[in-house]
Amino acid sequence: MAQAKSGLPGLTIRNVRPLGGAASDVHVRDGRIAASADNAEIVDGGGALLLPGLIEGHTHLDKTTWGAPWHRNTIGPTRAERIAHERDWRVATNHDAEARSLALARAFLANGTTRMRAHADIDPSIGLRHVHATQRTRESLGGIMDIQIVAFPQSGIVCQKGVADMMDAALAGGADVVGGIDPCSIDRDPVRHLDVVFGLASKHGKPVDIHLHETGEMGAFSLDLILERTEALGLVGQVTISHGFCLGTLPVAECDALLARMARVDMRIATTAPAGIPVPTLAACRAAGVTIYGGNDGIRDSWTPYGEPDMLDRAMHIGLRNGLRRDDELEWALECVTSAAAVGCGFAGYGLAPGCRADLVLVDAETVAEAIVRRPARRLVVAGGRVVVRDGILVV
Repeated sequence: MAQAKSGLPGLTIRNVRPLGGAASDVHVRDGRIAASADNAEIVDGGGALLLPGLIEGHTHLDKTTWGAPWHRNTIGPTRAERIAHERDWRVATNHDAEARSLALARAFLANGTTRMRAHADIDPSIGLRHVHATQRTRESLGGIMDIQIVAFPQSGIVCQKGVADMMDAALAGGADVVGGIDPCSIDRDPVRHLDVVFGLASKHGKPVDIHLHETGEMGAFSLDLILERTEALGLVGQVTISHGFCLGTLPVAECDALLARMARVDMRIATTAPAGIPVPTLAACRAAGVTIYGGNDGIRDSWTPYGEPDMLDRAMHIGLRNGLRRDDELEWALECVTSAAAVGCGFAGYGLAPGCRADLVLVDAETVAEAIVRRPARRLVVAGGRVVVRDGILVV
């Protein structure tokens, strides 16, 4: 593969197959895909499969132990126990959220992720430290990786003194999205919880992303309240439900009715497709017209030893969880970590068309399905028009 040539303003990648289509050349100029690129570095794509930059739609950079010694997990079985364990673990290990978040973000970049939504914890024990750590990671990768930051109240809002004010400060200081979590089971006061979440969204003009782990009728009740707020406030396309496990546990008719309401207000779903937990299905969401996209959630943190910073790997898990076998069905899984994630998170200028931000990934695969199943090394990654990976090696 050609080496970088200093002083050249553009890039031309010859002989690549966009999403498995016919071979063509792709031109980059001024950080965007262009019709042509004069005085450009020339890279031979060798007939490789060309994908748009991959998108991580739901992760927690601030929690990870990536790059640190192995964490011996002793976590309990309930969500409340895990939240408490995490608070103790942060203190016991003097967790460095900035160093770890940067290490994980760079690992994502090496695997072709050029945009992500990262939830940063806010609670009384850490204040805004994790938000600021994630912001510094974003600054370190400025112009290369586009990172949205969610002000995330992991331990609750109403039940945790000062968290609402901290979220307000985080949003005023550059956080991009208002987070929420399990209005009934965590805060045990869904009305007040949603008052804060939607009040902050209105005050700051920011979208909303609510973790909804609640299953069955409790989850349906919370989702109904969230839908009521969204409908009343006219927040079309501004609200995401992360996880939405209730949509995997309700009777079909009840689930379909909720999905129909979600479609009317363009409410999105972020799924991690976890094993062993009923989840909203791609087929039901697609049939209802609801955008569903993918993310890893936590990666090697105090909650879980699992996870890889590779969105092709996450697409494979989405495919497995949804029983996708046909090549055309596996293209749905890729959409969850590309175009659907761009819509769900609101990333503008995304895709492979001229004028889009030049976020490009080359892999040695015949088809999208093969790329998902084999997850080959990334031959070339371009982020914002800049080559950041060559022959599987991060060069920034």
